[in-house]
Amino acid sequence: MNLKQFCEVAMRRILTVSGFTTSIVILLIITFLFAEAAGLFRNKVVEEGYTLAVNRENPVENLSAEQIKLIFDEEITNWKQIGGIDCPIATFRLEQLTELYTEEELGENYERAGDCIAEQVEGQRGMIAFVPTDLVKDQEGIRLLEERNIKAGDVLLGDEWFPTATPSPLFGILPLVSGTLWVTFFAILIALPFGLAVAIYLSEVADERIRQVLKPVIELLNGIPSVVLGFFGLAVVVPFLQQTFDLPVGETGLAGSLILALMALPTIITVGEDAMRSCPVTMREASLALGASRWQTIYKVVVPYSISGITSGVVLGIGRAVGETMAVLMVTGNAAVMPHSILEPLRTIPATIAAELGEAPAGGAHYQSLFLLGVILFFITFFINLCVEYISSRNKR
Repeated sequence: MNLKQFCEVAMRRILTVSGFTTSIVILLIITFLFAEAAGLFRNKVVEEGYTLAVNRENPVENLSAEQIKLIFDEEITNWKQIGGIDCPIATFRLEQLTELYTEEELGENYERAGDCIAEQVEGQRGMIAFVPTDLVKDQEGIRLLEERNIKAGDVLLGDEWFPTATPSPLFGILPLVSGTLWVTFFAILIALPFGLAVAIYLSEVADERIRQVLKPVIELLNGIPSVVLGFFGLAVVVPFLQQTFDLPVGETGLAGSLILALMALPTIITVGEDAMRSCPVTMREASLALGASRWQTIYKVVVPYSISGITSGVVLGIGRAVGETMAVLMVTGNAAVMPHSILEPLRTIPATIAAELGEAPAGGAHYQSLFLLGVILFFITFFINLCVEYISSRNKR
């Protein structure tokens, strides 16, 4: 084997190992993502280490996370509202012990705190206490509510995202998913007509000198950091929208859509223009020979022929918009609520992950819920990539 053959064999093996290594690393990352996300559903509804204690006469066996929140927010005030006895609800938290008992009664190391809690719960038939499990697990005069795991339905169909609530955090992801799709939809609605118009101009109208200047400038937009566009949106777009629509705040879904549309434009223009320039000259000449005008040739021949490439550009633009983090985080208001109008503040999945991951305790329910959001985003982008592959394959056929 001469040196040339040896180098070829060595390079082939290096590329093979590199390919396998990359594939394995990607699979491990996906496996890790799914494993962390699945851990959310092994957590209890009530905060870890704590429990809910009620009077033994209370027939309620368990409560959902939403019911617990409403009870401790005093929006549910009677047990009858949730299928219990007709009795007013009295909530109790551990910090209230120091208001009711002296240090001598509680003990130097809180060794009698469990007895004091039991005394309070036994004395009021409608009381519910949110207390550490270790303090009351051996108390016979009270009953601990059944501990339930977080359900997938409560997460996937929940309409309230409040992962730091006590005693029971809420992980409803619908506001975040809807916010992501809402902003992306309007971004493409804004970017598509402008992107298509510029692509047609560059491909069919502009002369070669203008095209050689404009195309690099448009492609240069892809190199602008998203945080810079976010600053532009915060300084220019947000005040403009606030004054134009007379809004209390300018950080809205529309601001995010405009910034994402600006970010998606280079992809739509570049891919669309390349697709239209691939239209055979013979088809243009045949159209003109049949008496069609230049504009009739564009929208009846060139655009239909290039529709697969144009659609690929639009879908790639959607993929860019869906995964964007910093720019959206800065201009949308970050309100984790169900959006009813594009002129309201909202929050997207990537912005939520970026804003909260640093504050979530590693391994906790909040931390795992953010990985679940990553899984949801993975499926959204995976679907978008499948659409691109399908459209590209159609175009090749």
